[in-house]
Amino acid sequence: MLKLEDSYIHKGQRKSLVKILERKGIMDKKVLDAIGTVPRHFFFDSALHSHAYEDKAFPIGEGQTISQPFTVAFQTELLQVNPGDKILEIGTGSGYQAAILYLLGAEVHTIEYNKKLYEKTKKFLPKIGINLNFYHGDGSLGLTEKAPFDKIIVTAGAPVVPNSLLKQLKIGGILVIPVGDRNSQKMMKLVKKTARQVTQEAYDNFAFVPLLGEEGW
Repeated sequence: MLKLEDSYIHKGQRKSLVKILERKGIMDKKVLDAIGTVPRHFFFDSALHSHAYEDKAFPIGEGQTISQPFTVAFQTELLQVNPGDKILEIGTGSGYQAAILYLLGAEVHTIEYNKKLYEKTKKFLPKIGINLNFYHGDGSLGLTEKAPFDKIIVTAGAPVVPNSLLKQLKIGGILVIPVGDRNSQKMMKLVKKTARQVTQEAYDNFAFVPLLGEEGW
């Protein structure tokens, strides 16, 4: 059985992390509460537990990282999650971002390109009470069989906004995706106003691992 302990020390560290995120400009109380609830150290090897509540990204193997808490909070805030939203997450990774979405009451469909990570996270998340819909495959193409989605979040840097993802978004839906080169990206928030009209906002300087796949790198 998985033995995981969430101590008073960990809870205190999460409170401090939430304060850091507030100072950095995260205002959505529900997002901050979710970050303050999910034990981020559960997603780390025990040797790295002391780093779990630093506002930094960390390697999780397979050339992937667990995103910086600020980035997770920033993307989630842009997504404007409502309970019951059907959300597609591209890049399951460690499962931490998906856990935050789940806590906000979303119906989460998450797709991972890397088979090992997919197997590991699919096994791990239900053990901590987080039940999602897991898929292994090319996330750059979305998930046609489950479309349309209220919201789509991409946790890897894309060279362009994949057309497939815009097509799978409901009218009124939001897509949050980092777009740029392999070293740095702008965070894009796209809102699908009509079948042909999409508005967009851009926020500077994020660094994600590359989005792999047909409409990625």
